[in-house]
This record gives sequence, C-alpha cells and structure tokens, in this order.
Amino acid sequence: MAVKHWSKMQERGNYLGIQTLLFTHKILGRKGLWLILFPVVVYLFITGRIARAASKQFLQQVNLYTGTGQSVTLRQQLKHFCSFADSAFDKIDGWLGRISLSDIEYTNEHLFSQLNEQRQGAIFIGSHLGNLEVCRALSQHRSGKVINVLVFTHHAVEFNKMLKKINPNVAVNLIQVTDLGPGLAILLKEKIEQGEIIVIVGDRTSTTTAARSVQVPFLDKPAPFSQGPFILAALLDCPVYFLFCLKDQQSSKYHVIFEQYSNSLKMPRTQRHAILNQVITDYAQRLGHYAAQYPYQWFNFYDFWQNDQQVARDQAKEK
Repeated sequence: MAVKHWSKMQERGNYLGIQTLLFTHKILGRKGLWLILFPVVVYLFITGRIARAASKQFLQQVNLYTGTGQSVTLRQQLKHFCSFADSAFDKIDGWLGRISLSDIEYTNEHLFSQLNEQRQGAIFIGSHLGNLEVCRALSQHRSGKVINVLVFTHHAVEFNKMLKKINPNVAVNLIQVTDLGPGLAILLKEKIEQGEIIVIVGDRTSTTTAARSVQVPFLDKPAPFSQGPFILAALLDCPVYFLFCLKDQQSSKYHVIFEQYSNSLKMPRTQRHAILNQVITDYAQRLGHYAAQYPYQWFNFYDFWQNDQQVARDQAKEK
C-alpha cells in the first residue's frame, strides 16, 4: 500500500464536533471537558494506527537525538495524544481571554516591540510544534498590526471560524491556500507594504506538489521540508522571523519564542539553490532544537521523514 502524503489523510473531526467542543468547554470548563473527552482521546489512540506509529517514530528519534537511548512506551504515546487534545483547549482559552499577560514569557520580546513600532510588515515562519494559534491570539495584547495566517486545511478554517465567533475582535485574517502561486505572492506583498504580518508554517510540504521539497537534517535524520514558505519570504522582501509558542507543563506558562532570522532574504539566481537549502537547514535546526525540549508538543502525526519524491510517484500511479 502506498504511503499517503499528510494532506491526503482524512481529518478526524468535523464542524459539529468543533461546535460541541466549544459548547462543552463553555458550560463545564476545562477540567469538566477533560473528563468527557479523555475516553474519546483513548479511542482515537487505539484506532489511530498511522498517528500512533508516527508518534512512536518521532519520540524514538528524539531519544536518539538526545542520546537517552530509551524505548518509547504506549503510555508516552498516549501522553503525546493527550497533549494534542489539550492544545485545542489552549486555543479556546486564548480566544476567550482566559490567558493573561502574566501567563506569558517572551524570548527576545524587544524584537517584537521594535517590529510593532515600525510601519513595515514582516513574515513569521512557525510550525506544528507547540500552539501557534495561541500565539496569534495572545499577540493581540501587544500588537496593533493586522495578522494574516495562511492555512492549508479545511479543518483549520472551520475551527478558526468558531474561535472568531467567540471573540470577533481578534484581528486575525485567515487565508486558505492550496498552492503558493504568483497571485498569492502579489496579494501578500501588498499586505506587507501596508505594515501587516504574514504567518506561515514551514514544517509541512506542499499539499499539491509533495515532491517540491528539499531534504535537510531534522533531529539528525534527513526530512523533507517545503521550499514554498522560504521562497515566499524572499519574494516578500521583508524581515523574517521564526516563531514558536510552547507550554511549560509544570508552570502552565506559555513561552513565546521570537527569533529574527534576516532583515530580508536575498536569493540571487546563481546562488538561489544554495541559499534556499541553507535557510531551510537553519529553520530545521531551530525546529529540532525546540522539538527535543518539548517532544509532546509535536503535532505532526504522520511519517515526517517519509520520502516525498516517492510519495509523489505513488500518488501519480494511483490517478
């Protein structure tokens, strides 16, 4: 059986399920919702063979990277699933305003303040490590800039529609895309010139062209990363930042990590390939650095190290 690209996997959730989640959270609160939801998480864990295998693969690679040499237990895999479910509650709390400034710790906060004072826009490259949605909601405490988030799945759009109903004052625009084409680049360039922020994730390959990726080391093992977000960053000709929002389980504080990578990515035609590979390698290194520290907040539940070129060939055969 051919391996599926992540974008071809069916999302286990629907609009009604999202509405039920929000309604129950509002009535019972976080602890009450967990009592109801835990059996659901266990069910998804038992029946989710692909996601369960991906969790084990990732946690094992973290152990190899950190040198612990420990084997991964079912309990650790279930903890990974529970962490993913818990992140949905963090999104809701963020939009409801239940997370205060005292719950947030910033790394390089001065960079965010400087950017906020400038009229120029910027691009933030995030990931599916931690909770980028919480970071977007929390940023409203500090930024008057309009934030535009590129999303690649219908599920993300539906979930954020519900969050928007909870708090319509959150100045976040969702832009659903299937490919990073010239038309989208022109639209985003206009937004940058107006001083707005573009947020895109850099840790998933293209939903339409799985083979348009490069292999770079991630946790000491070659993994495919999409060229698109980084080519887009170069086309927008603006400051580029890496952004992570990670939760400390002991203190329940959110660590917003804000790292400036470049004032502007320049990729001359003769050096484009080398520069692009270096930028993606640098991003993967920072992603791996934090993933090893917060392994249970890794929310890519598929074979992250799969060969995208082979996946593309398999998909072509199925058509």
